[in-house]
Amino acid sequence: MRLNPFALAKRHLAITFIISAFIVLGTIYSVVTPIFEASDEISHYPVVKHIADGQGLPVQNPEMEHPWRQEGSQPPLYYVIAALVTSWIDTDDMTELLWYNPHARIGLPLAKDNKNMVIHVDQERFPYQRTALAVHIIRFLSVFMEVTTVLLTYLISLEIFPGARDVAAGAAAIVAFNPMFLFIAGSVNNDNLVIPLSSLALLLMTRMVKNGASMRCLVALGAVIGFAALSKLSALGLLPLAVTTIAIVAVRQRSLITFVKWSAVVLVITSVIAGWWFVRNWTLYRDPLGLNVMLAIAGERSSKPTFSDLIAESEGFKISYWALFGAVNVLADPIVYAVYDAITVLSGIGLLLAIRRHFGGDKTVSGSALLVLALWIAILFASLVRWTQMTKASQGRLLFPAISAISIFLSWGLTQLVSRRFTGVLAGGVSAVMLILAIISPFRYIAPAYARPPLLTALNAQSIPHRVHINYEGNVELMGYETDKDRVEPGDVLELTLYWRCLAEMDRDYSVFIHLLGRDEQLVGQRDTYPGRGTYPTSLWRVGDIICDKYEVPISPDAAAPSSCRVEVGLYTLPTFEGVRPFDREGRPLGSPIIGWVKIAPEEPQSYAIPNPIYFNLADKVALVGYDLEERAISPGETLHLTLFWQVLEKIDEDCTVFTHLVDEGDRIWGQRDSQPLSGYYPTSLWDVGEVIKDDYELVVQPEAPPGEYILEVGMYLLETGKRLAILDEEGRGQGDRVLLSGVQVIVR
Repeated sequence: MRLNPFALAKRHLAITFIISAFIVLGTIYSVVTPIFEASDEISHYPVVKHIADGQGLPVQNPEMEHPWRQEGSQPPLYYVIAALVTSWIDTDDMTELLWYNPHARIGLPLAKDNKNMVIHVDQERFPYQRTALAVHIIRFLSVFMEVTTVLLTYLISLEIFPGARDVAAGAAAIVAFNPMFLFIAGSVNNDNLVIPLSSLALLLMTRMVKNGASMRCLVALGAVIGFAALSKLSALGLLPLAVTTIAIVAVRQRSLITFVKWSAVVLVITSVIAGWWFVRNWTLYRDPLGLNVMLAIAGERSSKPTFSDLIAESEGFKISYWALFGAVNVLADPIVYAVYDAITVLSGIGLLLAIRRHFGGDKTVSGSALLVLALWIAILFASLVRWTQMTKASQGRLLFPAISAISIFLSWGLTQLVSRRFTGVLAGGVSAVMLILAIISPFRYIAPAYARPPLLTALNAQSIPHRVHINYEGNVELMGYETDKDRVEPGDVLELTLYWRCLAEMDRDYSVFIHLLGRDEQLVGQRDTYPGRGTYPTSLWRVGDIICDKYEVPISPDAAAPSSCRVEVGLYTLPTFEGVRPFDREGRPLGSPIIGWVKIAPEEPQSYAIPNPIYFNLADKVALVGYDLEERAISPGETLHLTLFWQVLEKIDEDCTVFTHLVDEGDRIWGQRDSQPLSGYYPTSLWDVGEVIKDDYELVVQPEAPPGEYILEVGMYLLETGKRLAILDEEGRGQGDRVLLSGVQVIVR
């Protein structure tokens, strides 16, 4: 009977639409994601090139550094296919495109910058050429490999739930519209071959438990497992699953001979196809799996994780199954993960209902076929847990060889929540939501992570706030800056925008450093990066470019507060860390490139138990409300420890200096400490109305001070003019310009 593809597509309209949408979306993801930014693509592609260049399979040596790193230990089938497809392309420019970002923040999803593992140049842009062309061809090939996974999910579901096209279409949609699956499908990654082969093996096994086995089916299953094992080691878990499947069928036939014979067929076929690879590993590394050298290169965990450690990593495992892009560092919005959590939880409830119905006598579903799917998920999960115990690999996407099984369970569970006539509506609604999230993700999350900073026109540059005009050796000018806030708290984040101008062509790539220095020169925040959040090193700048560059600098939770925080910005070169000298606009050298100040405020208003309460109003700006004096008898040459407590009455625009004097009856000063509050680290212009400040001073009594009675006088003045703030009474009348605090006796011990 001749098949009419158009009639078949019309009959299975949902899967036709899903596959078409998947091809479009997979292509979009492959184009939007810059080359080498997809998961491990930076290491997968060099394996392809090595083979395509006629150099054979990589031989691993942990003592030598190769661009393929641990991926050179992977089984070769995917790489060989990719190499055959692209061997005609000149890819000698790969080393130019593998321009590593030294500040890349790999595996840090909460980091706001340096998402890019490499620096991207114009050679990568369309129309693609050389290495860029080869990478994109392999990406397109990978998308079409994964089309098979989507279709196989549909077919497996129909095998288990005959006639339930809504369940099958829902399962296929959950696969096809999973943003993380699309991200991997649009990349150079050997997962893109092992996933469809694993799904094909599941289809063969579900058919076996339903319809029995034939020699043709057994040979096909052995071949599929063999090719899967040549794609990725995780596929070896298909062998015990196949033996279990054969055992289920053999038990029905009550034939041990059948079990032994059929198992032998599968094992022999698998060994004929894939056995040579494991012999090669044994010959080279004395390990048939080659895991010893893979771990040596990838890096082992310093200690075996505990159960609580694995639980702590489960959140990352979960989100990386659905949407964690780039180098495990590009997150989606929290609402996206909430949607997937809701789908998972609702499906779990539905599965519990389905199990109850099954054991209640509803035998419309093949329990053996579902058992095969469940066992495959369990085998893969167990192997992943074992691998995670050896190295940090707790990524949910590593479960994708079981994505067909997982998605079938999710779809089936959801359909158990409504009556049969509404299952199609539910499946369609869930599919639509997932489709929308899949469409949004590349444009909202992936593309912005690698976007270069905007360039300003000369007209826009006129509106740059907080001009500083710092010149860095005639190459770069820092024109100005802007902060998102003028006060931060410990543990907060300061968003800083810098406006750079390129003054000369540069062959060096300068790194930017931002230091936030708090009380006692404490480094309370730091960011080191190439400009453009790591995407736009200075050797790519053109003379006259004005770059608007944003940075996010975390504030240490241990930052002392309250305090001023000075913002210091400079340039240096790697790997020598040689600094670039800053100059002002007149060409005078600057000792330290300080561009501005912010306030570090405590998280909660501070209150103090004041030992000696008083109240003196200083010019209606600030009140002296108390003091503490550790000793009232002191010898010449010793230090007097004084604490003042100030309360802010109104906003102070100026930076006032506090004077503390130890004077005799003739007002001669025998001990003095003049300083801005908190040893200069908390100027009055940063004070907030109502705030109480604890301010410590140390006055050294002059060694020649004669014994006798002295008094402490304190107050404030403006350094520029020397004018003191007047002391006011309740009616606002002046009462002098100093506060006489306490008598102090100078004695000779």
